[in-house]
Amino acid sequence: MPSTHLSLHYHLIFSTKGRIPMIEKTCRDRLHAFLGGEVRTCGGVAQCIGGTNDHVHLLIGLRATHRLCDVLEDIKSGSSKWVHEELGKPKFAWQEGYGAFTVSASQFGNVKRYIERQEEHHRRKTFQEEYLEFLKQSGIEFDDRYLW
Repeated sequence: MPSTHLSLHYHLIFSTKGRIPMIEKTCRDRLHAFLGGEVRTCGGVAQCIGGTNDHVHLLIGLRATHRLCDVLEDIKSGSSKWVHEELGKPKFAWQEGYGAFTVSASQFGNVKRYIERQEEHHRRKTFQEEYLEFLKQSGIEFDDRYLW
C-alpha cells in the first residue's frame, strides 16, 4: 500500500489532584478552550472537551508519531501553568495519572455526546463510579489501592 491512513482517536480522562472541585463553572469554558489549544500545540485535533468541577474528558485525534504519555504531560503541565497564572489558582494541579481509551469510528458520535453531557451525567453518577465503569467495560485490570 503506497500511503498510510489512520483513525487514531482517544477519550482521555483526568481529574484534579485529590479530586478537589477546583474547576468552577464560571471558568470551565475558558479552561476547556485552553486544553483544546494545548492539544493543537501538540499537533493533535481536539474534537470535544467537557467535564465538571473535578475532572475533564477530551476526545482527541492524534498522529501515528505521537506518544500518548508525552501529549498528556504537555496538556496537563501547560494547562496547570495557565490556571495558576490566568485564573489565579496557585494550588491547582492535575492528578498524576489518567485514563486513555481508544475510540472506534463507529463510537465516535456516542463518545462525543457523552462528553458534551457531562454535567447532566454527573447528576446521577459520581466521577469514581463513572471511572470504574470505564475500566471494567474496557477490560482493564486495576488495583483498588492505586485508583484514588
